[in-house]
Amino acid sequence: MINLKAINLHKIIMKLKDPFVTSSQTIQEKEILLIEVIDENNLQGWGEVVAFSSPWYTEETIQTAEHIIEDFLIPLLFNQSFSHPSEVANLFSIYQRNSMAKAGIEGAIWDLYAKQNSLPLSKVIGGVRKKIDVGVAIGIQPSIEKLIDLIKIYVDEGYKRVKIKIKPGYDIQVIDRIRSLFPNLALMVDANSAYSMKDLPLLKELDPYQLLMIEEPFKPNQFIELMHLQKEIETPICLDESIHSFEDVRLAHVLGSGKIINVKIGRVGGLTEAIKIHDYCLNNGISIWCGGMLETGIGRAHNIALASMENFTIPGDISASSKYWDEDIITPEVSVQHGQIQISSGYGIGYEVNRRRLDKYLLYTKFFKKTDI
Repeated sequence: MINLKAINLHKIIMKLKDPFVTSSQTIQEKEILLIEVIDENNLQGWGEVVAFSSPWYTEETIQTAEHIIEDFLIPLLFNQSFSHPSEVANLFSIYQRNSMAKAGIEGAIWDLYAKQNSLPLSKVIGGVRKKIDVGVAIGIQPSIEKLIDLIKIYVDEGYKRVKIKIKPGYDIQVIDRIRSLFPNLALMVDANSAYSMKDLPLLKELDPYQLLMIEEPFKPNQFIELMHLQKEIETPICLDESIHSFEDVRLAHVLGSGKIINVKIGRVGGLTEAIKIHDYCLNNGISIWCGGMLETGIGRAHNIALASMENFTIPGDISASSKYWDEDIITPEVSVQHGQIQISSGYGIGYEVNRRRLDKYLLYTKFFKKTDI
């Protein structure tokens, strides 16, 4: 059995090295909720809530996640028995949605379980790779020249794939310029739901640029509209914000609403659901990759473990710690060498939380003990 004696919620705030700009938001600082679970032998497992401060990406925020974890999920865990992390998702299923809250605490339990069994998390979930290929995501820049400069830097650093953000008015001209300078670059674009079917003529103009994919062109969950769009364009559609669960993947597959799935642990509710999605996509020939949410090293380490699984064949958004943070809260920091990240052989997520740095960015900690429930 996994016997938890305490759970600590650490709320921190960290400033990004550069603002991250999408079609609808500019992010300079990120509030982050870290979950530390502790067993009877004082082993610790760590998870991260990847929600943002406002509900622009999904309906969740860091504030709602904290409420759900504190008032519902922690009491549930302390009052239930379980022997494997995969059982946690079923325990949490009595509460609707709130995927990022659930994923944060479930991830901490997966980390703890791996440490209890003296295994890397990647091995516990069925990972097969010793290294993973990684790509990089670049937000909307103040000028095309600035964007080109960043792409040159990341290409020189060996990143295997580049994703740029687009929106109406910042699309074809930008892509055309990139392709003229980087004709063989593995390039994809992310619309963050900025377009609609009325933009079909413009989206058809993407086909000659041989993009890997266009990610989430329409508002989330418009599976029928996406089905019609995919029939009209050659560029593969990748689903991101529309995918909240295994059932969403199955629906998209049956309808033909896209050809690629971006798997984000937080968005789908945890590693258990992400593994289920991986297995379905592997069995049905659907390409997948692991997306990022501006995580600290804790969330990034969970992504690395997930991306070690067999069907993650497209380089994910799992950049080095130094891309986003002046310093990360883990030791060692995540590093990229020649476009690859080495899978840690350490137990659990394979990285240690740097308590000194954690305290530096800490807003507060809430402590919960099983005896208090």
